[in-house]
Amino acid sequence: MRLTEITYGAALAIEGYGPGFFRVGSHVLRGPSLVTPWDAGPWGGLEDAAAPLALTGKIDVLLLGLGADIAPVPRAFRDLLEEAGIGVEPMNSPAACRTYNVLLGEGRRIAACLLPMPSAAAG
Repeated sequence: MRLTEITYGAALAIEGYGPGFFRVGSHVLRGPSLVTPWDAGPWGGLEDAAAPLALTGKIDVLLLGLGADIAPVPRAFRDLLEEAGIGVEPMNSPAACRTYNVLLGEGRRIAACLLPMPSAAAG
């Protein structure tokens, strides 16, 4: 089997995660984080729709990592984003990190809002 290394050019990939943090582009982000191909930083959590809404026209899909488990997305959060033309895909945070990197490698217009993993469930 032949393995091919994936390259992302100048785009920021999610390199890892652990209890309470995400590693993006060799920087460690603590707590809830918003990651795009061009920037990564803190995010205010599910009460903060303004940060992902600022990406309107730049992304088509927002991957929503909800920590260790999938949980319902607050209706107001989802509705605001979908009205702006941004699809919301909820999943656990490890799946969101992996999916972000796959879609980034495909050149898709994506971002990820990630809630951190608790200590006992980090991978």
